[in-house]
Amino acid sequence: MTSAVITGTGSFIPSIKKENSQFSENLFLNADGSSFDNTNDIIIEKFKSITGIEQRRYAKNEYSSSDLGYFAAKKAIEDANINPEELDYIIVAHNFGDIKKDTIQSDMLPSLASRVKHLLKIENPNCVAYDILFGCPGWVQGVIQAQAFIKAGIAKKCLVIGSETLSRVIDAHDRDSMIYSDGAGACILEEKENTTSGILSHATQSFTKEEAYFLFFGKSFNKNLNTSEKEIHYIKMHGRKIYEFALTNVPIAMKTALDKSGIEIDEVKKIFIHQANEKMDEAIIKRFYRLYKKPVPEKIMPMSIRTLGNSSVATVPTLLDLVLKGNIEHQEVKKGDVIMLASVGSGMNINAIVYRY
Repeated sequence: MTSAVITGTGSFIPSIKKENSQFSENLFLNADGSSFDNTNDIIIEKFKSITGIEQRRYAKNEYSSSDLGYFAAKKAIEDANINPEELDYIIVAHNFGDIKKDTIQSDMLPSLASRVKHLLKIENPNCVAYDILFGCPGWVQGVIQAQAFIKAGIAKKCLVIGSETLSRVIDAHDRDSMIYSDGAGACILEEKENTTSGILSHATQSFTKEEAYFLFFGKSFNKNLNTSEKEIHYIKMHGRKIYEFALTNVPIAMKTALDKSGIEIDEVKKIFIHQANEKMDEAIIKRFYRLYKKPVPEKIMPMSIRTLGNSSVATVPTLLDLVLKGNIEHQEVKKGDVIMLASVGSGMNINAIVYRY
C-alpha cells in the first residue's frame, strides 16, 4: 500500500522581534476613524489577554516571502536527505505574494513556487512548481494535494511550503495589526510502500455564502491620510465573526477527518492547529473533545503564538518543525504517534489531516 510520508521538515523564523510594547505609540482607531476611549496600554493588555501574543517576528527588509520559503525549503530538503532534482512538485501556499518593504504592490509574476525552484537551482523541468491561495489553511491543503499526487502515482517526492510576510500588509491604525507576523515552514512528502506512517485521512470545507469576506482587503482606519495613501489597502477582518465561525465549524471538520481515519480520539497524541488566537484555539480543542464526550488531555496542543504571532500559512508547518526538532519545551512526537493538523482562514476555508508519525 502506498502512503504519503513526511520525511523532512524545516522552518524559517525571522530575526526581528516586535514586542507588544513597541505598539504603544500607534494611533489605534475604530473602523469609522474615531478614537478609542482606552489608552494604548489598556488596548495592548486586552489584546494580549485574548490572543496570548506577547511578541511576533518580522522579516528583514531585504527578504521577501519567496526568500523565507526558500530558507525553510532548504532545511526540509536537508532534513529529508534528498536530492532536490528528484522533486516532482513544489507547492507554495501564501496569500499576498512577494511584497517589498514600504511598497504597496504584490508581486506574483512569476509564481513564488517558481522563484523558490529558481533559488534552489533545480534544473529538472519535470519538477512542477505552482502556488496555492487558500487562506491560512493553504499549507495544510498543499499537503493534501501532494498526497493526492502520490496516491495517484504521478509523484514520488513533493515539497510543500507555507510562507508569508503579513507585516507588510497591515494597517498601523488597526489594533488587529498586532496579530500578524512573518515566517515560513516546509515539509517533504515522499511515496513509501508497506509502512504504517503517513496521512490516514483528511477533510476540507469552504464556506462562502455568508462567510467569504470575513477576512478581506480594506482601506486604512485613518481617514486623514493624503489621497494616495487612502488608496492603499490592508488585511482586515471581522474578528468576532471569525471567532464564532471557527468555534462552530472547525471542531466538526476535525471530527469528520478523525472519524474517516478509524482512529479513536484517545489515540491522538498531538494536535497542531493554526496559531491564530490562543483563546480561540483552546476553545476549538475543547469543543472538539466535547464532541466525543472526552476531557482535553494535557499538552495535547503545542503553541507558538505567544512568541511568533500569527504568520498565516506558516504557523502549522513552523510549529510542527519546532516540535519535531525538540524546540518547544515539554512537547514531542514519537514514532507511531497519531497527530492532527488543522487550520481555518480566509475564504472561509477549513481543513484537517490525521497523520501517523
